[in-house]
Amino acid sequence: MRVLTIPPRGARSAGRRLPAALVAAMTVVAGAAATGLLTGAAANAAARTPAAATAAQAAPVPGNGVGATVPFTEFEGEAGVLGGGAGTVALTAAPTTQYSSAALEASGHAYAHLGGTGQSVQWTNTTGSPISFLNVRASVPDSASGGGTATTLDLYVNGAFRQALPLNSKQSWVYEGNNNYNTSDNQNPADGSPRVFWDEAHAFVTGAPIPAGATFSLVKDAANSAASYDVDVVDAENPPAPLPQPANSISITSCGAVPDNTPTNGAADGAATDSGPAIQNCINQAQSQGRTLWIPPGTFYVKGTTGLRAQGITIAGAGMWYSTVYRDVPVPNSTPLAALFEVTSCHVQNFHIDANAVSRSTIGGDGGAMDTTGTNWSADGIWTQHTMSGFWASGTGGSVKNSRLTAIWADGINVNNVSLNGGKGSDLTVSNNFVRGTGDDAIAINSVDYNTNGDGSKTYYTPMANVTVSNNTSVAPWGGKGVAVYGGSGHHVTNNYVSDTARYIGLGAGRFGVNGNDLLSATITGNVVVRSGGNAYSQGQPAMHIGNGGDGQNTGTVDKVTATGNTVVDSLYDGIGFSTSTNSLLQDNTVTDPGRNGVVVSPPFYPAPTGSATLTRTTVTGVKPGNAAYLNNSAAFTATLSGNSWQGGTTPPPVEGPYGGTPAAVPGTVQAENYDTGGQGTAYNVGSVNGNGTAYRADGVDLESTSDTGGGYDLGWSSGGQWFRYTVNAASAGTYTVAFRVAAPAAVSGALHLADASGANLTGAVAIPATGDWQAWSTVTATVTLPAGKQVLTLVEDNGGWNLNSLAFTAAGGPGTPSNLAAGKATGESSHIDVYASSRVTDTDRNSYWESANNAFPQWVQVDLGAARSASRVVLKLPSGWGARTQTLALQGSTDGSSFSTLKASAAYTFDPASDNTVTLTFPATAERYFRVTVTANTGWPAGQLSDFQVWSS
Repeated sequence: MRVLTIPPRGARSAGRRLPAALVAAMTVVAGAAATGLLTGAAANAAARTPAAATAAQAAPVPGNGVGATVPFTEFEGEAGVLGGGAGTVALTAAPTTQYSSAALEASGHAYAHLGGTGQSVQWTNTTGSPISFLNVRASVPDSASGGGTATTLDLYVNGAFRQALPLNSKQSWVYEGNNNYNTSDNQNPADGSPRVFWDEAHAFVTGAPIPAGATFSLVKDAANSAASYDVDVVDAENPPAPLPQPANSISITSCGAVPDNTPTNGAADGAATDSGPAIQNCINQAQSQGRTLWIPPGTFYVKGTTGLRAQGITIAGAGMWYSTVYRDVPVPNSTPLAALFEVTSCHVQNFHIDANAVSRSTIGGDGGAMDTTGTNWSADGIWTQHTMSGFWASGTGGSVKNSRLTAIWADGINVNNVSLNGGKGSDLTVSNNFVRGTGDDAIAINSVDYNTNGDGSKTYYTPMANVTVSNNTSVAPWGGKGVAVYGGSGHHVTNNYVSDTARYIGLGAGRFGVNGNDLLSATITGNVVVRSGGNAYSQGQPAMHIGNGGDGQNTGTVDKVTATGNTVVDSLYDGIGFSTSTNSLLQDNTVTDPGRNGVVVSPPFYPAPTGSATLTRTTVTGVKPGNAAYLNNSAAFTATLSGNSWQGGTTPPPVEGPYGGTPAAVPGTVQAENYDTGGQGTAYNVGSVNGNGTAYRADGVDLESTSDTGGGYDLGWSSGGQWFRYTVNAASAGTYTVAFRVAAPAAVSGALHLADASGANLTGAVAIPATGDWQAWSTVTATVTLPAGKQVLTLVEDNGGWNLNSLAFTAAGGPGTPSNLAAGKATGESSHIDVYASSRVTDTDRNSYWESANNAFPQWVQVDLGAARSASRVVLKLPSGWGARTQTLALQGSTDGSSFSTLKASAAYTFDPASDNTVTLTFPATAERYFRVTVTANTGWPAGQLSDFQVWSS
């Protein structure tokens, strides 16, 4: 967390400094007594849990809509087949000291140990695909005097030597003894109490890829010089071919940048060319010419303490496996470092950032990878390592997605309101990122109230609002939380996977210190927190936490945090903790096998002298003797309890009600995902929970994102015997036509019917034709006769094999449901930049968009309906998360694509998030085949931009 004037994390009390005994939780088995290793079957049973009594397979793993979707498969060291006397080390009890250990910092809290020549760990390629690229998270011993060593470890495929993989300990191993607790820049082994054991190194597989079904092994051969090798996890994948240079781009090599292909292995190549000035020159040219900056395959060095600055351009590489920008800072360093990239309103994508930093400090050469601000910026497909932070980002409408951050000295992704003096942070999105091994928070929403300047004055910032953190994976942060919410309002933290924090809370919602903003509202839904919590400052922190004091600062307001549908498994200490907070809601959460208590108000070091919370339908299981499922240690914290597992038979029967509290209007459209509330057996009946739409509804029942017009979610995984209820309000008694919006790969006869509250079949059997795919949509109709007023309709699934998006009710004989004539149609354009082609305006994906060449107005985009169609309305949209902007545009129509008439004269139209970033153009009905929008100005970006171009008949 790079925020000024904040006292040390958790600094209530440093406590008594303990010897470098680390964690007294290693178990000695069989012939491993001298080494303190848990080996063989016993190790495999306990390797991934903090308590040996819990089976390894019981802990959840990312998937089923939770966590990031990544292109690699993780092969854990402790899950491999050990050979030659190799052993497994596992954490089998919660830490009893505040210090670290290799097992505590490992993913799964366990690893394979290769301590002698001939020892190995082997896996089988179960990915179903070839493996051509390996990333190894390993620990190699430090040198006797500190500073690390470089070595190799041998890779075998099907028992045959393939190559030596370079590993090192130059960017790991710092020491906390001798009054250095919780620092990250002391490299003197004599001080004891080490931390930062793990680093990551990657390489392409030499020769043919490892085929599916083959074995691959890491073997300590005589040529491998380290005394021992600890193997935590290997990421295996088959990357795509390098991306080609995009059109309208300028390559950094054309400005004099020179690649260096010597492997870095923890240190820079002193003979490498400094490409920094050449890259900056190319950036300047790209800005002035409205072009993309291209980073081709290779490693390009930026030497010294000066970074790179860019504004309003796209910076693209050939892929995170191929294009690398490497920062080489002379160490020891005395010059404070800005980030390697300082970018404003830019799109960065598809490259790797690395650095030679050896600690989290100026002296260790540590600066951030990318500081970002501005509007509608994006970072997509960036892999960052060994920098102070990965992304330190403010502004409005920005996103970090599909990126990797591994072996980072401080925060992985920190979205805030201070980066590059941006002053605000709103409508930011962090999604589908993989973060592992950070020295501070893996992912944080960091709303700062003020920072204190050098002269004692204070600079204040706008509180953050509406930040979404969804479907990310945060693994093994050794110095921070997995996901942290610090202040602001309107945040959504959904479907993230957090595991194996070494010292701190896994998922926390609160306020950061005395200069942070209060947290005034947040929704925490569908997250999974595994083997988390920690003993920093001997505090025994919970796995999930709501309230102030989350960083040793018991101050400020935390209000209206709603936590629903979260799962906490194998916490090292308490499962869920509350400190001072008000109006919290903890509903439908599950705590399994907590190391200490299940849910605790005012756990140790997190006081709750006042506060309030409602706890309902939370289930706690596996509590160990001497602990409790629920504790309230505060007489003044009001906890309202109902329907929780520890309350025995007090669970009230669920009550059915309309989704959102108001019955759906008939005539009108009922979205399939808006089935009634009340739960299984009351509002719906399903055989299993298959869906991944937990970002919308915490139960996640059978919902998935839809590609149909209008977006949102559809009801999927249909199966005979399932049903869903919908409360509606019919304006008048009569007969209605129901248009079912459906998709099915194959035809389904007798697919469904609608029933009334008595069970009477209202529609008869409704058949669904083959549409060709689960997301290829069509409409089928039936009629129903309804009385006036409020009533409950039941959608009965008689036979499965189809998806449903909506049910549109119209008075029988009335007009049909209008449709977007442009959906899926062909498009044309005057130009586009990078991958932002015109086809994106009709693909029904709200987040994909067309962007013209920059600084080259006028620009146009058009849709081709295939034949002349009567229309009187055009709807234009931008991504909903973008900030406001005004585009000056005109609408034209044509029957032949060459001669166009004006339908709406040029005018300024504002796309405002308060109006869903939507502009509607109406005009007298006209029959045209081509509809064209011409943009002549844009206050938010020097180009034409649209994500949706819809044409409607009415």
